[in-house]
Amino acid sequence: MKNEAPVPPYHIASVDHALRLLLLLQTKPSIRVAEAANELKVARSTAHRLLAMLVYRGFAAQNATTRAYHPGPVLIEVGMGALSKLDVRRKARPYLERLVATTGETASLQILEGNHVRFVDSVESTNAVRVASRAGVSLPAHASSGGKVLLAGMSLEAVQRLYPSEPVEQVTDPTRTDPASLFEELAETRAQGYSVNHCEGEPGLVAVGVPLPDRTGTPIASLTVAGPTARMGPDEVDRAVEALREAAQELGESLYR
Repeated sequence: MKNEAPVPPYHIASVDHALRLLLLLQTKPSIRVAEAANELKVARSTAHRLLAMLVYRGFAAQNATTRAYHPGPVLIEVGMGALSKLDVRRKARPYLERLVATTGETASLQILEGNHVRFVDSVESTNAVRVASRAGVSLPAHASSGGKVLLAGMSLEAVQRLYPSEPVEQVTDPTRTDPASLFEELAETRAQGYSVNHCEGEPGLVAVGVPLPDRTGTPIASLTVAGPTARMGPDEVDRAVEALREAAQELGESLYR
């Protein structure tokens, strides 16, 4: 991102370098030390120290296998705070209403807050037996379909920071409490692009969630559909996934128009 403003008279190079790295992390899914050094025109050792400090403060995370750096939990949370500027709740409402009309079940918009998800908005199903609106409610992310797709969009290191202790909180009997099992499920969620929650957040409730991406493909929120187990069999889940994906793609494109 090029800035046409004049350089301040008391220019602090290290601060400038760190901020430029944050902008780079915002626009790329991952960066390496060599790429960062080339972008900043500094030695690799300097780029490595800058990235290490960003990791220390949670703004970046490093993949243990590829050694590449990804946006960290703090940077992601800052991005979540920018949702209000996009007015995502207002723009999402018609898509939530369409999801209810298409699936017959309650639809919601969620954002990640640490290791919890916050229901920003919900539109209830018109069925007599239905999942009630949870607008404003916060739930453990690992026990929510919307939370899982948002966790799956983060690096393993960033997720491990959110779940540093064992076991993970058990919300209902089916909730996965073993971190290794949770991380395995998140990898599967990342690969398939959606998550299905079978009674892990609440008994008798099945929910399906997909990520709502920003321009770079980074999840900034999630769309979910939830209904009673009696109405959410495999066929209904498949239809919900298709409807959610379509809504997420269209909503994501509309946010930046």
